[in-house]
Amino acid sequence: MAKKVVKQIKIIAQGGAATLTPAMGQVLGPAGINIGEFVKKFNEASKDMKGDMVPAVISVYDDRSYSFILKKPPASNLILKALGKDKGSGKPNTSKVGTLTKAQVREIAQKKMADLNTQDIDQAMRIIEGSARSMGVEVK
Repeated sequence: MAKKVVKQIKIIAQGGAATLTPAMGQVLGPAGINIGEFVKKFNEASKDMKGDMVPAVISVYDDRSYSFILKKPPASNLILKALGKDKGSGKPNTSKVGTLTKAQVREIAQKKMADLNTQDIDQAMRIIEGSARSMGVEVK
């Protein structure tokens, strides 16, 4: 018989460099997850994504065991990384923070394809372009 999922938790942490923080303890502790063990497993699984913020979905089972799935970094992080910026524009319609080329948008869309709700690369590029526009980034 399969284990019953009691709870699903979504977190986001630094890839390969997650640390034991009070915020993580507040989320994982009540679910009965050994936080130190989780941090070790998360860092091992995400070591190739060092420098990116990595979302994870943790499934907690009725016997207090757990499993987790790593997602791709958020589109906004990938866009900012491609631009070499720390943050987007506070006023995206009036002040722009940078420009992405179509090739950069395609590369970001290919990275995010597994997490997007489309299988078409052109549609995925449109989703990424929309995220970029909302951050004050032009696409040319």
